[in-house]
Amino acid sequence: MSLFLEVVSVSEAVEAVRRIAPLPGCEEVPLEDALHRVLARDVHADIDIPGFDRSTVDGYALAAAETTGASEAIPAMLQCRGRVGMGSADVGEISSGACRYVPTGGALPEGADAAVMIEHAEQIGDDVLIHRPVAPGENVVFRGEDFGAGKVALERGRVLSPREIGVAAAVGADRVSVVTRPKIGIISTGNELVPVVETPGPGEVRDANSYLAGAFVTERGCHPVYFGIVRDEQAMLKRAVSSALDRCDAVLVSGGSSKDERDNTAAVIAELGEVLVHGIAIAPGKPTIIGTAGGKPVIGLPGHPASTYVVLVAVVDHLLAAMQMTTVSRRTIRAQLTENVPSTRGREDYVRVSVRNGKATPVFGKSGLLNTLVQSGGLVQIPASSEGLEVGEEVEVILW
Repeated sequence: MSLFLEVVSVSEAVEAVRRIAPLPGCEEVPLEDALHRVLARDVHADIDIPGFDRSTVDGYALAAAETTGASEAIPAMLQCRGRVGMGSADVGEISSGACRYVPTGGALPEGADAAVMIEHAEQIGDDVLIHRPVAPGENVVFRGEDFGAGKVALERGRVLSPREIGVAAAVGADRVSVVTRPKIGIISTGNELVPVVETPGPGEVRDANSYLAGAFVTERGCHPVYFGIVRDEQAMLKRAVSSALDRCDAVLVSGGSSKDERDNTAAVIAELGEVLVHGIAIAPGKPTIIGTAGGKPVIGLPGHPASTYVVLVAVVDHLLAAMQMTTVSRRTIRAQLTENVPSTRGREDYVRVSVRNGKATPVFGKSGLLNTLVQSGGLVQIPASSEGLEVGEEVEVILW
């Protein structure tokens, strides 16, 4: 098999994984179980929200026109016609020259179109002095202003945070339709790998990538299915990938994607389906493989955990998002670079950095070292068109 004849850009790799992402299923779940799930269908308001005109302040409900010209020196004087009780349906109406006290969230009486904050009013007996004018609609929310009956309150593809859960409850959605959690098969390959419970012997290392990749897909709302360690034998890897394809929606294989004749991952994908990408212009992570088998994505990841994590962030993140009908959401900050960072034109580099007090310091290390993952706080992307970044340059840091 010819290797790395057509290395593709990161953007082409992202386009490839989004194109092969299988469409997700959906299921209905109780609202209390929907946190961090992705909406599969829009959520509509069942009634007007709010269902009545309401005050947003503690103060006096009135007709805004009654306060025209009011000031500290010459206040507007109105008669207070009682109080509006919270949750009361009997709010009555106000006539010219009158107002009613209303608490925050209380309903406005008929005839009122604004509310004056209590701080800007003074009650003396049954009279209220208004010390500043208000405009129509000031300090009030009108019926249906938040969400109109039948209108979309939450659109499909939105990840349900506590904020969205609260909105869904307010519009009467006690159950919501969410995307089924994609099952992602996790396979690690290599004769040198041993389980984490074992002490490695000479030439051996513990299997870090299974846990790294599994935790990553879990964090992205997917369900990892672990298939353990597979030796560098094509027949064994083929059986493992076939088993994973039977049970999962996509498969991640770490290791076995090096630039030599032992490139078992590419051979197995080609035998079971089709290799779409074999090599990405990215550092670290060039020997990444993208393919399909049985209509499902199979991704070959590098063997070194640090390289694996960069590819997960730069490419696989987009696959997992597409499989859930959403887009990649990243936390980023701007920081000033403390050192020069060289790069090779034509290759997209991802440099690990630590961030402190607005400064981004590159965390350089030899290939394969794990400590850079925990010493860094994120990545700085260097475009393929650049030959590097200079000290003092403002950069965007993709936070871990």
